[in-house]
Amino acid sequence: MWPSHYALEDRREGQLARRESVQSGPGSQALIVDLIRSAGTISRTELTEATGLTQPSISNIVRRLIEDGLVRETGRAAPRGGKPRTLLEINASAKYGVGIQLGFESITLVATDVRGGVVGRQLVDGAGSATPEQVTDRLVTLYRGFVAGVGLAAPSIAGVAVVAPGPIAQLGGVLLGPPTLVRWDDFPLQQALQESLDVPVVVDNDAAAAAVGEFWSRQVSRTESFACVYMGTGIGAGMVLGGALYRGSSSNAGELGHISIEVDGVPCHCGNRGCLERYAAPAAVMAAAEASRDRLDGLGLGFAPETLSRDFDQLARAAVSGHEAALDLIRFSADRVAAASVTLANLLDLDRLVLAGPGMAVAGSLYARAIRERLEQRFFARRAHPIVVELSANPRDAAAIGAASLVLQGTIAPGHGPALTR
Repeated sequence: MWPSHYALEDRREGQLARRESVQSGPGSQALIVDLIRSAGTISRTELTEATGLTQPSISNIVRRLIEDGLVRETGRAAPRGGKPRTLLEINASAKYGVGIQLGFESITLVATDVRGGVVGRQLVDGAGSATPEQVTDRLVTLYRGFVAGVGLAAPSIAGVAVVAPGPIAQLGGVLLGPPTLVRWDDFPLQQALQESLDVPVVVDNDAAAAAVGEFWSRQVSRTESFACVYMGTGIGAGMVLGGALYRGSSSNAGELGHISIEVDGVPCHCGNRGCLERYAAPAAVMAAAEASRDRLDGLGLGFAPETLSRDFDQLARAAVSGHEAALDLIRFSADRVAAASVTLANLLDLDRLVLAGPGMAVAGSLYARAIRERLEQRFFARRAHPIVVELSANPRDAAAIGAASLVLQGTIAPGHGPALTR
């Protein structure tokens, strides 16, 4: 027996309702938020055209975002043959994220708004040789004092993310042998912090966080293949593809420093040989500098683990000023980073590459120049399109800013950021 006209109508309405429900889900919300973020201002009509979602779905998502205070209407655009279009933009002050960059020599706390604008910053002594438990207690105290000093109300804080170098077990936020924090191997940092803090806590890799922060604050389009090369104590990379951070199987993708640039080169602690870090990271550069220290007299270099960052900055300043021996050392490092960057660009067919991290703070222009020259000569798809190579506007704090962006992205664009749980 054929179904009645009313039964067919009911079924059709049910199918439409289910489709609208799917189109209005978290994934679609993430897409809409990301488009508004990258566009700066955009209309509902343009969102419909860009996404292929139905007008009712766009209206439902935008209405929810406005009700939640994440998006707001901001004036009207010139009409295109009809009535003026109402423009939408991200409400920068809707939420705030707190990022903590954990290091041996220093700890940086940063608070950012939804657009990635820094609203507070604090730099304190690093973890040093203290136990993880001692440092964790200190981080809790620092966090509470920091948010109080910045004046952030508890309901406005999306969460806190702590980032560190080295491999991390994303599930449980466990540090797996960070190279400079030798006492932290297998320490469950996320659990330890979550027991004392009443906000969601995320633990992540510093290079991955820096990539998210640069992508978010630069308003990079989700259609671009984007990567960030991050040089701190080591060298890593974060990749954002299709608007989402590429994490890999265990959330440890992007270990650029452990790409082998010499097949039978120097052994590395990771088990590989000839890794980029063993030739180009600050520790390798300063080891080479110590071997020729007679050419570097007068620069005030300490050649000690606790002065590594300061020594590298000093050497970089000398290189930028034209000191011949210092320039040779930095150029050697930059050339190796450039070679690895070509490999990264060829693998991902990049549109844009940003350089960040404390290691890029002083001599970043030398690294950028070396990378641009290499890409112009050796990037496989160079005749099809160029790659934009840029320096971070805030290289020293890029990981902390990115950490704050991680929790914000996970809050306002669910599905594209980390899962946030209390």
